[in-house]
Amino acid sequence: MDPDTLKQLLDTVARFIDQRLRPIEAVVADEDRVPSEIVAEIRELGLFGLSIPETYGGLGLSMFEETQVAMELGRVSPAFRSVIGTNNGIGSQGIVIDGTEAQRRRWLPRLASGETIASFCLTEPEAGSDAGSLRTVARREGDEFVITGTKRYITNAPEAGLFTVFARTDTTRPGADGVTAFLVEADAPGISLGKPDRKMGQHGSHTCDVIFDGVRVGIDAVIGGEARLGHGFRTAMKVLDRGRLHIAAVCVGVARRLIADSLDYAMQRRQFGKPIAEFQLIQAMLADMQAEAYASRCMVEETARRRDAGRTVATEAACCKMFASEAVGRIADRAVQIHGGAGYISDYGIERLYRDVRLFRIYEGTTQIQQLVIARNMIRDRAAADWPSRRSEEPPVPR
Repeated sequence: MDPDTLKQLLDTVARFIDQRLRPIEAVVADEDRVPSEIVAEIRELGLFGLSIPETYGGLGLSMFEETQVAMELGRVSPAFRSVIGTNNGIGSQGIVIDGTEAQRRRWLPRLASGETIASFCLTEPEAGSDAGSLRTVARREGDEFVITGTKRYITNAPEAGLFTVFARTDTTRPGADGVTAFLVEADAPGISLGKPDRKMGQHGSHTCDVIFDGVRVGIDAVIGGEARLGHGFRTAMKVLDRGRLHIAAVCVGVARRLIADSLDYAMQRRQFGKPIAEFQLIQAMLADMQAEAYASRCMVEETARRRDAGRTVATEAACCKMFASEAVGRIADRAVQIHGGAGYISDYGIERLYRDVRLFRIYEGTTQIQQLVIARNMIRDRAAADWPSRRSEEPPVPR
């Protein structure tokens, strides 16, 4: 996308946020739903297909371009971004990256238009961060697989028309080996949903259990076809790398919102005869917030450019997700502190955002999982005598 077109897209998204979404944030939180007319407008803007290639009806944004849109979407309640999040990330990218051409042509146009909402069924009651311990089984019977198991905390499950389901097709192989990714239509016989989860924050975004009880699918439901049996965990990891960058960009957007709201409040709120923004301890908190948000943005944008240039960014994406999600948590805490009592009540929306951002440190891999990914990759590269040379020889990515 050329710079002028990208600017037009970002301006359009910004106006939509300011004019349509910001005014109804509190209503969405209170009613725990995004109005259908707003979802329809989101479809019209093409936001369900940000990361889906143009060939299949999407906008085909690069990773850098997608992070810019995500930063804009972060300026409003995360519930709105969640409406489109799974279609652009974990719900569609498995098909984009590893799907067959027939699977792409069947599903991607419907996901890009928002006609179908996709969900990503990986987490289980006893398998979250340890995805290799999945207990959901897909037993082969001729040209069919019979899927049985329960998935937990599945975002957009109540609205989904398609599930990407990870199940064990070879129970003799330990860990992540033997796990296969399937595309399963939500109305398939044998699928049922648990009651919607009552969450700390991000009201309006829905999660629940998805129960598979003898669900039958054909061999054409395997992402990538029969040749990719047992490769589901690899598909999941490819998808999560991109998703972590996207979530980090959303964290940057929320941080910008919190800083702007806190600065406005500090400049208007008066104590001891002057605005509290003139007090040095308030200034210190504002400065720390700005520095952390700026560092997060630089990390995200640089890593996105590297990914667009074809480099492997698994370690860098984990760094971005870990740092940005932790940073926005600290920024939200300072925002409450700057607002004082006003930050603790619902009128200003700060307490809502404080609760909303807590989830960023958990999904798409917890902070602790990011630490493990980063450290293990460092050790692996060092053992291969690759890390120091790669680090010193990599030229900067052109701006």
